[in-house]
Amino acid sequence: MLCDETVTILNELLQITQDGIFGLAKVAEHANSPELIIVFEQRAIDCATAASELRTLLRMLGGIQDEWGDVAGKGLHEQAKAVATVGDADIAVLDEAEYAENRAKAAYAKALAARLPRRVRSIVQRQHDGAVHNHDLIRELRECCSARKEKVSNVRPAREAKAALRAVAQ
Repeated sequence: MLCDETVTILNELLQITQDGIFGLAKVAEHANSPELIIVFEQRAIDCATAASELRTLLRMLGGIQDEWGDVAGKGLHEQAKAVATVGDADIAVLDEAEYAENRAKAAYAKALAARLPRRVRSIVQRQHDGAVHNHDLIRELRECCSARKEKVSNVRPAREAKAALRAVAQ
């Protein structure tokens, strides 16, 4: 029974990581900032590494890998693409990436709440810690982008007001 439950949990985590590979690679295409593109591409590589580890565990347990991902990664890409066409692309893709990282954190936390063999648990714990770290990084990047945009939008009216005052004074 423990083996069947472990295989089910690993397949769920594999699905999440495969969605991450696709979704993060695609949202990188919609980011404007070269730094964000690098972050998203590196996260996609990290997800590929995690997926490979999960596949290895599944093979060791005699489990069969479920189908490749679900629509969440594609949905992440489509939402980021739609928002990027009407708003700040970097903030849009960071919002979507943070949502996806929340989903990954929840899946890993759920997996850690289950009874897992020690070797599986250690790998799942390490991947969970990575997901938490990445979520925090993406949240911080989103907050910085939002603050920078707010600062720029507040500076612009101040500059316009100063210019108007100079024009009136002349």
